Amino acid sequence: MLLRYFFDPKLAHASYMVGCQETGQAIVIDPGRNIEPYLEAARAESVYIVAAAETHIHADFVSGCRVLADKVGAMLYLSGEGGPDWQYQYLADYPHRLLKDGDSWQIGRIKFDVMHTPGHTPEHVSFVVRDGTLFGLPMGVFSGDFVFVGDVGRPDLLETAAGIKGTKEQGARMLFSSLQRFKKMPDYLQIWPAHGAGSACGKALGAVPSTTLGYERLTNWAFQIEDEAKFVTTVLTGQPEPPRYFATMKRVNKEGPALINDGVLPPRLSIETLETLRQSDAPIMDARSISDFAWGHIPGTFNNPFSARTFMTYAGSFLNEETPFYLIIEETELQEAVTDLRRIGLDKIAGFFTPQTVSKWSQETGNQLNTIPQTTIEEVAHDIKAGQVAVIDVRGAVEFAAGHLPTARNIVLGNILNYLAEIPDDQPVVLHCLSGFRSNIAAGLLSSRGRNNIKNLEGDYQAWYQARQPVLRS
Repeated sequence: MLLRYFFDPKLAHASYMVGCQETGQAIVIDPGRNIEPYLEAARAESVYIVAAAETHIHADFVSGCRVLADKVGAMLYLSGEGGPDWQYQYLADYPHRLLKDGDSWQIGRIKFDVMHTPGHTPEHVSFVVRDGTLFGLPMGVFSGDFVFVGDVGRPDLLETAAGIKGTKEQGARMLFSSLQRFKKMPDYLQIWPAHGAGSACGKALGAVPSTTLGYERLTNWAFQIEDEAKFVTTVLTGQPEPPRYFATMKRVNKEGPALINDGVLPPRLSIETLETLRQSDAPIMDARSISDFAWGHIPGTFNNPFSARTFMTYAGSFLNEETPFYLIIEETELQEAVTDLRRIGLDKIAGFFTPQTVSKWSQETGNQLNTIPQTTIEEVAHDIKAGQVAVIDVRGAVEFAAGHLPTARNIVLGNILNYLAEIPDDQPVVLHCLSGFRSNIAAGLLSSRGRNNIKNLEGDYQAWYQARQPVLRS
């Protein structure tokens, strides 16, 4: 048996290729949309990909199952559990098998047994692997978003991200039941999850790529709780805010993601085109650093640094799959950026401009660049005491609950566009976060919507915490 591990740190997404070296066949588990790494690995290992499978309809990236079926004729093994609302809708044109609890199939001498493990989603299944050369004993399980290292898949996404009311408590109870069944399996069973640290699919994922059931039984918080009601409360408490694009990813992967030509890049556009687009309020995402953007940017554009690990997450929060958009980015970064954006379904990249366009635009049009004004802890403390400022904290709800500035309102960065009407435009507004990174991005978003009463708090919340007593007494 051959096992290859693939990890995308930008999405904290793990996928796997399992091959039978005797027959030269291989299957990819939970593939992402960019299938080239799997094809390269298959060539290197002298196997060919005959199948693809996924544990559930993913919400955080575009699935690569349809691409593998279309490009290499892969047989698709997909969940048939969860009821009519959770059935794939694009399978008529591809060889496939819908899986139920207790089903099995083989790739060469490697056997996969299906275990229905609902909770994260109703249709979720896990794949128990048996190597035919090892007496048929279960070797490991591809757990998808069911069990992670140190955590379990959150059961609230259908409600908090997709807006399906009344599903999170039901999902938590199903997850508890799935765990009770899973506990009965042998301790030596290896666990290969679909995500690692940094994923929004749980709240405490470990950074280790794999684990064992025995280790998780001893260390994973979810295995320590025997009372269902306590488990439901615990698993639903403290979950991070899901990115806005999660709501559309479930639909895209259920209906079938579009088949695109990855080799086609968007064209480089002129300053004249930029001005036309700007006047029409077309979305233009400036991928330069937050400092470069703060020092000078074209009015109407917003910032999302390509260099940051959060690039895809925030792109998915600020853009939508239906509306063409444009980038300001170095040409040497374009291919990687386009690939990244397509991995979360943002296919309509209609063109790009280089960073040099920013200064040239100002020179050629005679218009000034916008800046992000900065303010200090001392100034904000004075204005808070005088009641002269609205403070918006763009950190996560858990961070905010642990401590925040006086009078501050919590609006998480990824959701800030949903609350524009509630952010005052008749008084100064100060934005802040932990380090200044998220708040500078938020300031750019508000500036792109015509708000000119925005400032960013220099420093971070920890600096405020350390200085708050002497500052507030002055």
